[in-house]
Amino acid sequence: MVHFTVEEENLVCVYYKADRHRTMGRMTAALPDLGGDMRELAQRTVRKLEAMSDADFEDMRFLFTDE
Repeated sequence: MVHFTVEEENLVCVYYKADRHRTMGRMTAALPDLGGDMRELAQRTVRKLEAMSDADFEDMRFLFTDE
């Protein structure tokens, strides 16, 4: 099972779109507009999304956490 940090989970919430592939697509499309640390966070999150199955993604509960 893939584990996400709070920051990664929040990023998934921002770019969430119906399924894993669409979510990855939205996040990947935003990469050119992201700088430094945010781009690194997004790339790491996309890699984790790629590593999981569609079924695992559907079973996950991504909750935005305001720290």
